[in-house]
Amino acid sequence: MGSTDEPVSHKPRVAVVFGGRSTEHAISCVTASSVLAALDREKYDVLPIGITREGRWVLAPDDPEKLAIHGGELPEVSASAQAVVLASDPTRRALVVHEPDSAPRLLRGVDVVLPLLHGPYGEDGTIQGLLEMAGIPYVGAGVFASAAAMDKQYMKLVLTGSGLPDVPHVVVPPRQWESDPAAVRESVASLGFPVFVKPARGGSSIGISKVHGSGELDDAIELAQQADPKVIVEAMIEGREIEVGVLESLDGGAPDVSVPAEIVVRGEREFYDFDAKYLDDATRIDVPANLPEPVVERIRQLAAWAFEALSCEGLARVDFFLTSAGDVVVNEVNTMPGFTPTSVFPRVWAASGLPYPALVERLVQTALRRRPGLR
Repeated sequence: MGSTDEPVSHKPRVAVVFGGRSTEHAISCVTASSVLAALDREKYDVLPIGITREGRWVLAPDDPEKLAIHGGELPEVSASAQAVVLASDPTRRALVVHEPDSAPRLLRGVDVVLPLLHGPYGEDGTIQGLLEMAGIPYVGAGVFASAAAMDKQYMKLVLTGSGLPDVPHVVVPPRQWESDPAAVRESVASLGFPVFVKPARGGSSIGISKVHGSGELDDAIELAQQADPKVIVEAMIEGREIEVGVLESLDGGAPDVSVPAEIVVRGEREFYDFDAKYLDDATRIDVPANLPEPVVERIRQLAAWAFEALSCEGLARVDFFLTSAGDVVVNEVNTMPGFTPTSVFPRVWAASGLPYPALVERLVQTALRRRPGLR
């Protein structure tokens, strides 16, 4: 394999990685569409890299429109593009392009990666570990925080162990569901109905069901297991859904927290499901949320607390329930939230004085200053 024949560029190279093997493949592509459109080509050399549903890495066209939703049709990474692999040599930070009927071609080094992957095989610490081994800085949480936040069972253990208020829940490991489903049904019933049944390591509301009684439970667990063999069942919290964005501080101090947003699901939908998030207008997002100032401060305090408890870096979105009694309960932490201009995370930061392009710029610059390895 020879040296690269690319033109010399003194701009930092930003690799935008998207797609992936999870059920959130299409949403990752949509996120990448928006980020690619926002990156300043005068400042950065941008390299889009798609990961197919089968896990093949390919060079993707630098065309945000090809990754957007058109007429309800979700985008997908094409497997016909040129294959590319990440060299494992941390002294080079290079990519190798494999072309049919020719020797592999070396691309010059990558300075930072934007791993815009949602769900397993990306957001869960796997690509973060790969990038650490390759010695390449990247945007977002490290291996542990990514893995812990992705797995709701362990996320809850960390948060409750740190003293944060949590939603009552039952974990359903696959072996227990196979060997003793009656015990699972009894544990879930102790939560009281209705409950929410979720894949333990999923997102975008894929595989989630609202279960009103015991007769619906088995089907809901089996639906969730299509996305993840491990399932988590949570008690329903009556209250308002509030979300905030968190960013790593620029000066090494406490993380910055945005104004809050409220998710209001309208019409016949019972909760904030996939279609309500991405495909129809059943949801209204109020930014900023209409909340008393003491409640806002409590939410922002807990969001920063959760960010630090999980050792997050770069960014996160923290979701809450606000009960009628005024209690604030942590729902979950998302270390790579949806990033389209209409997604909650960019909207709360825009309302906090940080518009979309500046938000992307801050994330890239934060990552460029960070060294791989133990921190």
